[in-house]
Amino acid sequence: MDYETPQFFRVMRYAREADRDVVDMVSGNPDWDPPSALREGLKAYADSPTEAFQYPPSVGLRDLREEIATRRGVATGQVLVTNGAGEANHLAMAAGLEAFPGAEVLLVDPVYPYYPGRASLLGADVSFVPTEVDGQLDAEAVRECASAETAVIVVNTPNNPLGTTYDETTMAALVDVAEARDALLVSDEVYDHFDYGGRFSSALAVDSPNRVVTNSFSKSMAITGWRVGYAVFPPRDGPSGDLFDRARTRHMLTTVTGSRPAQAAVLAALRETGPGYYERNRERLRERIEVFTAALDAAGAEFTRPDGGFYVMARFPDFAGSMENVERLVDEAGVAGMPGAAFGDSRADWLRFALVTPRVATAAERLADYFE
Repeated sequence: MDYETPQFFRVMRYAREADRDVVDMVSGNPDWDPPSALREGLKAYADSPTEAFQYPPSVGLRDLREEIATRRGVATGQVLVTNGAGEANHLAMAAGLEAFPGAEVLLVDPVYPYYPGRASLLGADVSFVPTEVDGQLDAEAVRECASAETAVIVVNTPNNPLGTTYDETTMAALVDVAEARDALLVSDEVYDHFDYGGRFSSALAVDSPNRVVTNSFSKSMAITGWRVGYAVFPPRDGPSGDLFDRARTRHMLTTVTGSRPAQAAVLAALRETGPGYYERNRERLRERIEVFTAALDAAGAEFTRPDGGFYVMARFPDFAGSMENVERLVDEAGVAGMPGAAFGDSRADWLRFALVTPRVATAAERLADYFE
């Protein structure tokens, strides 16, 4: 599998150039509005004094880091603001490979393809742990796959592409595996606001020098283009305190810092946006999941019903999850999804669909008609 050239943009371009109307279910770009307080915060920032248009601290605006720290129950000095969760994951993986013995990154299959792509970019070896049939991750299977060569273990909860959400017991067991193998657990929790059954538990619930939690506001506030994320590292006065410093140095040398107005607007939105905003978006997605999975059922497909996030994977009879079949669906059904093969070997016969489009019902009807 070639993870160094992710296929998302190839499919999006193919769909865009099609000679027919196509429902885009490829990317994870939310189609709803950001919080109103975010827009107002950005407008207010435009009238800021001159010094507010200069470099912010490399680690992020102090007030934003304090707000994140308060919400996550950690010290401000553990929080590094990054250019989206993507950079947060990259920095955490790089710091783990530098600080812990071994040269291997252990991932879950199916996998978000940017993880193995980053591991390869960092010169690491990559191994995979397959999920259970229901998509859950068996921590004992992770323990068996981890070895003295494992420096970093990366998990994503709620999960992309399956929508699986790991509970408190699983997260505690995964941290235990990392400690036992002298490795770093990186828990990407970017979809934490999209938990539909109350199952989600953050790795931050476990106090450990062997875990880093990454997140961003891209999905929760529908601002994927703003690139405001963060990583929470172990306490800096503890045995893994240098992880923060390693990540901060790499962040500063690579990007210097993040966008100051974007951070300021996110801070305003955090302070002024109530829980109703997030619940409305969860309800929107619950409805889409029901509509889409009902159509898949009518089409005779096997499919996942996500506990969290906003992706559904499906397997249609005699229709492999290949790039060629993805292009057939674009041309013949007018629906663009992602090939399951892009996410690893275990779901290579499946297709992944993102439910972040107001045309979910249209796509559902088209798929049901195509496969009837």
